[in-house]
Amino acid sequence: MKVAIIKYNAGNIFSVCHCLRRLGLEPVITADPELLLQADKVIFPGVGEAKSTMEFLKQHRLDQLIRDLKQPVLGICLGMQLMCRHSEEGDVECLGIFDTPVNRFPSLPGIKVPHMGWNTLEQTRSPLFQGFGHEEYVYFVHSYYVPVNPYTIARTEYIQPFSAALHKDNFYATQFHPEKSGKTGERILTNFLNL
Repeated sequence: MKVAIIKYNAGNIFSVCHCLRRLGLEPVITADPELLLQADKVIFPGVGEAKSTMEFLKQHRLDQLIRDLKQPVLGICLGMQLMCRHSEEGDVECLGIFDTPVNRFPSLPGIKVPHMGWNTLEQTRSPLFQGFGHEEYVYFVHSYYVPVNPYTIARTEYIQPFSAALHKDNFYATQFHPEKSGKTGERILTNFLNL
């Protein structure tokens, strides 16, 4: 199986690569359109800032390429947020795959932002979560969130309920980091690879 990780100006790409190697795969990290189009699965991970990242994607014509992919695509963290319509982070138009905004968590007394640490998934409904029981913990690090919407396939609560994962057509996305979520995260990546 050919698995491609989209190479762009974002952090965390190599931790996804290492996780896939633990699962017995040797992914290619690339921005080459041909390699991305030929891959069986594409992963769009990221840690970074939305506005500068969208500018980078547009400059390198990766924005339209990502929208045009037909194989299963998995966005992770910033990757998920960039797949949405608009982000409050930098007030930027994003890829628009999921017709939903990305909002900043409100500042409340005594509550830390970013949301950082382990939290449970609720109301999971997708092949991504096949074999899951109750109280499955995954790892989050984010200051911006996607509201619950028609594409939501898992929810988590921090300050308020929000989308922990999204799905539309061949596009899947998680706000949490499966590559940092131990055996639970490995199971999610395995389920994605088995789609």
